[in-house]
Amino acid sequence: MGRNSTERQTMHTLDVRIGTLVSCGDKSPEYIQQILPYGFESFSITFWQKIGDVNLKTLVKKVKEALGDSGAVISSLSVFGNPLMPDKEGEETVASWKKLIDVAHLFDCDLLTGFAGRVVDQPITHSMKRFKRVFGPLAKRAAAKGVRLAFENCDMGGDWRKGGWNIAHDPTAWEMMFNEVPMDNLGLQWEPCHQMCRLMDPIAQLRKWVRKVFCLHGKDCTVNWDVIREYGIYGPKQFAYHRSPGFGDSNWTDIITILRQASFQGSIDIEGWHDPVYRDDLEMTGQVHALNYLKRCRGGDFVPNPDV
Repeated sequence: MGRNSTERQTMHTLDVRIGTLVSCGDKSPEYIQQILPYGFESFSITFWQKIGDVNLKTLVKKVKEALGDSGAVISSLSVFGNPLMPDKEGEETVASWKKLIDVAHLFDCDLLTGFAGRVVDQPITHSMKRFKRVFGPLAKRAAAKGVRLAFENCDMGGDWRKGGWNIAHDPTAWEMMFNEVPMDNLGLQWEPCHQMCRLMDPIAQLRKWVRKVFCLHGKDCTVNWDVIREYGIYGPKQFAYHRSPGFGDSNWTDIITILRQASFQGSIDIEGWHDPVYRDDLEMTGQVHALNYLKRCRGGDFVPNPDV
């Protein structure tokens, strides 16, 4: 294989990596090492609400040892809390964003993700001033260190009128947020699942917003339209289920096509532990199926063109 073919193979592998989320804890490096042979190409290290007493420099060392020479990378660092609340927990979440911004380079990572936060149980419009006050300085701090910030589009049970965690689940809110803090290093950690659970068209949305999508959570949705037709969306029957990619309704070939048409370079990290069937003892069965399915949607193994 000639030099040009090798370069193309590298680009093919790196433009859309397929990985998974890893909940940070004492065993997370061992977890990475154990599942690495299945072929995961990236890992998103996630914290819930705050870093706590985790020694980040020790974590870096152990994670890099786990990755070894596999070629897999840390695609993002994440802290999922409510950074807009002026209480102890909110302050700890903001402090965790700052710490992760400062150490991202040690992980060879330039992306930090999480919830945008919310003024609890107030309409989304009431959160914008607080969002600007918190993420204006965070975005500048991140830009100075070459770090991007992205917001997951999970509603956490909230809607436009009230909620407790995150305003970044609605495209109108995205427009408002990015107007409040108009910086190029602010974007989205997008997935089709959360939009489909609200009966939005994820494909049309992705085409419009793809330039602001910095990474994706690999999570899908099954919408039971027969339930909606009989019971509606406020009835006693659940009408939508979170699924692992390959088991839901999304066409991930289309999703990856849209990403590549926009020259996307980043990762789709599978967010497991949600599928109603492939869970518990079948969790890794479902995740590895999703991994291989997404690789097929990406085009399968790289095949070089003839040199003549």
